[in-house]
Amino acid sequence: MSFHAPLIIDIAGTTLSKVDRERLKSPLVGGLILFARNWVDRAQLTALCRDIRRVRKDLLICVDHEGGRVQRFKTDGFTHLPPMRALGEMWMGTQAGTTAAKKAGPMDATNAATACGYVLGAELRACGVDLSFTPVLDLDYGESGVIGDRAFARDPRVASLLAKSLMQGLLQSGMANCGKHFPGHGFVKADSHTEVPVDKRSLTAILADDAAPYRWLSHSLTSVMPAHVIYPKVDSRPAGFSSRWLNDILRGQLGFTGAIFSDDLSMEGARRIDGAVVSYTDAAVAALNAGCDLVLLCNQSVGKGEPVDELIDGLTEAQVKGRWNASEASEQRRRALLPTSPAPDWDTLMVQPAYMQAMDWVL
Repeated sequence: MSFHAPLIIDIAGTTLSKVDRERLKSPLVGGLILFARNWVDRAQLTALCRDIRRVRKDLLICVDHEGGRVQRFKTDGFTHLPPMRALGEMWMGTQAGTTAAKKAGPMDATNAATACGYVLGAELRACGVDLSFTPVLDLDYGESGVIGDRAFARDPRVASLLAKSLMQGLLQSGMANCGKHFPGHGFVKADSHTEVPVDKRSLTAILADDAAPYRWLSHSLTSVMPAHVIYPKVDSRPAGFSSRWLNDILRGQLGFTGAIFSDDLSMEGARRIDGAVVSYTDAAVAALNAGCDLVLLCNQSVGKGEPVDELIDGLTEAQVKGRWNASEASEQRRRALLPTSPAPDWDTLMVQPAYMQAMDWVL
């Protein structure tokens, strides 16, 4: 039987409980995602990540840390990173002279994006975090409240080049990346956290615009997270539960070879498949069978965390019954997201020339 640890779960507090340790020891758990409730200060975060490593060295420690309003750690020295729209606005500014103090225009914007990626990745890695779910590749149509200023720009070319620059900075810090939300969440107004958004455009229109960054960045992206959005002219299921979107289009047409994460299975957009309300286990099985390598279940460890235990037990049973088969290729893609180089500690990072230079470019 192939080994495959597809579950990314969370924990309730700022330290690992006995129950947390047992869950993280499950062979089906491949990592965890941290939230603001798991943060007190850098010393606590570093100790927590170190403790997680003691449970299992191969666990992938993740966080949503994009900049702007989606940044989990904002105090005790963490740099307040700008929303990605600020980089898009810099791109649109009049090109500054090479000796000017003002930073504006496309070339300055790409340099600033690389600096933001480096600072973002380096600060997280100094505390023991492996991966941030960034960059956002959704386009800014001005309609989506949940995306809003998280997007770089409306133009897919601008969004792609700024995202590639940000990813270059992440790479310099030793961190992988995650493009989201494939094939695009920016066009629909509805928020998939609370609703099931529907985008009625044709596949041709989506591929020409929203999904274009995924083709252009197919050799740079190390992971992708699909949207909990239904595109009825392509498939009746949300993209994260659709083999058409994930295998035929993302991997087949667009040439992506990295890891695919489901978005949070507790979001409303993931709770209904083919019109029926489904359990977390059924949602996880559907996502994995559609082509996801990893599935996230967020914010369900609070309280006694029964949903987390139900998912671990349910996926174990589903595997035994043959409803889902472990994938060695998926496991290799998960492990490829783990950093391969040691990270400097915080005090060392603060005086590194590359870090100080990058800070001059962070907006």
